[in-house]
Amino acid sequence: QVQLVEAGGGLVQPGGSLRLSCAASGFTFGDYGMSWYRQAPGKEREFVARISGRGKSTKYGDFVEGRFTISRDNAKNMMYLQMNNLKLEDTAVYLCNRPGTPEYWGQGTQVTVSS
Repeated sequence: QVQLVEAGGGLVQPGGSLRLSCAASGFTFGDYGMSWYRQAPGKEREFVARISGRGKSTKYGDFVEGRFTISRDNAKNMMYLQMNNLKLEDTAVYLCNRPGTPEYWGQGTQVTVSS
């Protein structure tokens, strides 16, 4: 069955960096565009970034402002999110998403930005 497993979250100071990963299994990874979302306590789930199946096209949420980079390695069935210059407001659970019908989500990885 489809599984998405995120890793790489943690506690980081403002201005710091983290690299999140999403390990995918149970489907032909390169056939699907993939996305990152995030959800902070008390807030709605928010789109972070999307990457096409072959990795040639990307899209980011407006708040990213050039700080994050989404990428993928289809040979390894992995997706990544490099996050630089993290801000306090980036604190959230970050989730890997495979859109479609049905749609699939990972369990999320916590990112906490705090001084």
